[in-house]
Amino acid sequence: MSTAESPGTSPGPWHDETYTVAVASGVGPLFLRRADGARVPLEVERWSSAADAADMTVLQRCEKNVLDIGCGPGRLVTALFKSGHTALGIDISPAAITRALGTGGPALHRSVFDPLPSEGQWGTALLIDGNIGIGGNPGRLLTRVAEIVQPGGLLLAEVSQPDIDERFSARIEGGDGPVGPAFPWARIGITALLREARGASWEYVEQWAAHQRSFVALRSTAPITWALRTSHRRRQQSMHRRMCD
Repeated sequence: MSTAESPGTSPGPWHDETYTVAVASGVGPLFLRRADGARVPLEVERWSSAADAADMTVLQRCEKNVLDIGCGPGRLVTALFKSGHTALGIDISPAAITRALGTGGPALHRSVFDPLPSEGQWGTALLIDGNIGIGGNPGRLLTRVAEIVQPGGLLLAEVSQPDIDERFSARIEGGDGPVGPAFPWARIGITALLREARGASWEYVEQWAAHQRSFVALRSTAPITWALRTSHRRRQQSMHRRMCD
């Protein structure tokens, strides 16, 4: 799980000691505390374990090379890599990346909104464990992921149960109350996801449920010329930033 924060920005909630300790140890409790006082549990123990049966229903659908967005402690990218896939995990939490690398999963400290390796060439992108909520704007996130995958590429996303559409401000909370700064987040179900997908160059492929979790597969409809132009523009921007540093 990750926000849209870039490594070059000031430290945010995913750098806070409470989150760092939980991810490094693989032990909660950990929550998102919404501004209205409601708490959303974060499943640190499950994230830090090996890929389970529900995860495998996702991994079995992966095509070609795979980018795991918000990879957390790395269970999915590690399972993909060990099964022979070319795969990479990205996350803006240094603790998550350290743990992922320690389990054998290739991982990079990077935000999904930063320039990424092989943009426009990934066969599959993953948004699992609530990561459709990154940045609090699923439409913007889906548009960005359409730039990352190749034309016709696959997106495998986990959606909320029940079928909700929530955009809210939250803070990380451990056992002793809220800590760190507030940040935007979202929780959406299948209806909201498909509505956002139609405006972001995605078409519906299938949906399925496994072990009380729900998933959706989408196929990119972005034209080749659009994807290549976007990828080229981002490479130029990245090169310009490096020259100016």
